[in-house]
Amino acid sequence: MPLSSPAVAQAVASGQPQNVTEILQEDIVVTAQKRGPANVQNVPAAITAFGEAQLQALNVRDLKSLTYTMPNVQLDGIGTAKGTANFTIRGLGINTSIPSIDPTVGVFVNGMYLGITSGVIMDDFDLEAIEVLRGPQGVLFGRNVTGGAVLIRTKRPTGEFTASARAGVESGPNWTIDGAVSGPLVRDLLSARIAAYHSDDAGWFNNEYDNSHFGASKFSIVRPSILLTPSNAIDFILRFEHGEGKGDGGVFQNEALFPQGSFRTQSNEEGFFASNWNQLIGELNWKVPFGNGTVTAIGGWREFKGRDRVDIDGTTMTVFNLDLLTKQNQRSGELRYAGTFGNLGITTGLYYFQQNLFYLEGRTTRFNLALPVANRVGGGISDHDSWSAFGSLDWHVTPEITLNAGARYNRERKNSSLSRVRAATDSLGGAAGPDILGEGQIGGDFEAETINISDPNLRQSWGDVSPRFGIQWEPSRETNVYAYWAKGFRSGGLNIRHTGLGAPPTLFDSETQKAVEIGIKQDFLERRVHLNLAAFRSKIIGIQRDSNIPDSVLGNVQIISNAGNARVQGFEVEGRLALIKNFLVTGQLGYTNGKYTKITADLNGNGVIGDGGDLALKLPRLAPWSYGVSVVHNLALGSWGNLSTRISYNYRDGAFYTVNNTTRLRSSKILDASIMLTPAANRWSLSVYGTNLTNRATWDSQSSFPNVPAMGGDGTGGGIPFNALNRGRVIGVNARGSF
Repeated sequence: MPLSSPAVAQAVASGQPQNVTEILQEDIVVTAQKRGPANVQNVPAAITAFGEAQLQALNVRDLKSLTYTMPNVQLDGIGTAKGTANFTIRGLGINTSIPSIDPTVGVFVNGMYLGITSGVIMDDFDLEAIEVLRGPQGVLFGRNVTGGAVLIRTKRPTGEFTASARAGVESGPNWTIDGAVSGPLVRDLLSARIAAYHSDDAGWFNNEYDNSHFGASKFSIVRPSILLTPSNAIDFILRFEHGEGKGDGGVFQNEALFPQGSFRTQSNEEGFFASNWNQLIGELNWKVPFGNGTVTAIGGWREFKGRDRVDIDGTTMTVFNLDLLTKQNQRSGELRYAGTFGNLGITTGLYYFQQNLFYLEGRTTRFNLALPVANRVGGGISDHDSWSAFGSLDWHVTPEITLNAGARYNRERKNSSLSRVRAATDSLGGAAGPDILGEGQIGGDFEAETINISDPNLRQSWGDVSPRFGIQWEPSRETNVYAYWAKGFRSGGLNIRHTGLGAPPTLFDSETQKAVEIGIKQDFLERRVHLNLAAFRSKIIGIQRDSNIPDSVLGNVQIISNAGNARVQGFEVEGRLALIKNFLVTGQLGYTNGKYTKITADLNGNGVIGDGGDLALKLPRLAPWSYGVSVVHNLALGSWGNLSTRISYNYRDGAFYTVNNTTRLRSSKILDASIMLTPAANRWSLSVYGTNLTNRATWDSQSSFPNVPAMGGDGTGGGIPFNALNRGRVIGVNARGSF
């Protein structure tokens, strides 16, 4: 399946130097419709896609690297747990590291859904493509894609021998190296590929507590795969991945001590993270004569283990430390058929998903310096399974007009057990020490010794039908006009970070979404000018809200509930202009407006439900405006090759972080630049790049904790904001080679 542009593929085959302006203006082949490869411009939905060459040209390190490159898309993390995704698309997102809270943006790797948000933002390499789908994707992708979906595809084995390598260094310093070898084991029958990656980041931040590097990490990933092609009608690919990472905990800044907008931080406990994961994904494609179709079967298995400790208070004393332990394993399978019968295109299938989740959290707090350190521990387990049946029909009424109708039936069950938050004790019954979850190892029998399940058999189940109806008009190959109405479904659950001392556990129900989108994808002047526009409006029913209330014992108390209904609407524009050879301008613009239309919970904490104050609150993580522009120039150096220069500026509005609007994420103004030399032989390239060149401070999260002297406050009430910092200015060099 070719994921690079035809121009790039031809350049590689001929040995001509790659032209970045050509790379960035070619359309990408996508798989979002599950009917085989399709040009992204022909798909009746808002999609931004990046092929292998585009990802390399943009120096993408992980999914967060793309967060400012698309309208109304925020691919952010959270500071409390390394690698945890808090993605938001079109104003629908989450604010939590709790793995039992399902996302609004689903992430799929080679067709396998990632069941929890933990372990999603890890270093990426050796990819064929990333597709970002905006808007509900319930018919083809199921639960938890009300905001959208992110599809990641790794590179396949090749029938010819190829090898590639990359080495780089950037501010930190962060050293990275990766490589891949691919080729036939048995000609025309069996091919294999192995790719490996390693990074060693010394830490971008300075900890003023001891003047040391802060934010260090190491990652190692290996990914073997095999491709079996016993006939022209059958291919089977098996992909395995093992990864592990370790390093410092999240970097938090205390605003009572350091000014907002700086990168200054201090911590007497740099904490740590340790994670490892294994996953195995098999995909079978069988071309059948029935409807000239394809039967596809995808089976996936993944296990993830993560351990985190973070110093939330950001002071030189032990005031609020957080320990997390997450263990998850999942299995999934999808069997589908896609075929064509005259003017009818059919896609239908069955899907099954099952996971087991264990989560444990410890809190070490000392908000009153006259009292000893208090240790609290709690957590829970969850057994989760779901199955669904889906179908989609495309009726080509005329060569220009297509009607689409589809639906998915979901059936889901969750069984949970919970350990109430309680004082942690050692084996002799005394108060436990600061390390209340053990010595940082992952696994073992620790959880069996520590957790005490007190509320068994908290069972939940849901049944849902998510339909979609659409129309598409393509009067020419340059024009694609579409509209659709769709319903989405997001799972309910149990908050297994149960922080209410002595309070009963609370379940929250599923939320549903009804959305309308109208769009046009238009090319002009022999595809030298490209313009995509989309307008959308969504109604969210039973919206789930995650409230954090400052608490003088636990730091904060988290309550998750179905808080009412909300409306979100807006528009998006993506454009590309290449009127002059070797000169390209791209841009994007997004606007989202959202508000609550009905309130059934006390969101602002004043003890009154549904008053005007609750209705006036803004939706968290909803950034109204986002926009950006990128300019790329290619200088042909004759026999020397190509010199490509790129500069981009992206802006995103600030947004409230907490549900009660007491804390707010800063607006982002990001200036990036790069220059890449590709010699005429086209066997290697050298690039120098800079990200966030203005050194603008940005945050993944901002929470508020009690205003007490121990945290640097004056004790006058309210709360002190704590920022989970992202890195500032980064300068890097990459060298790539292939043969």
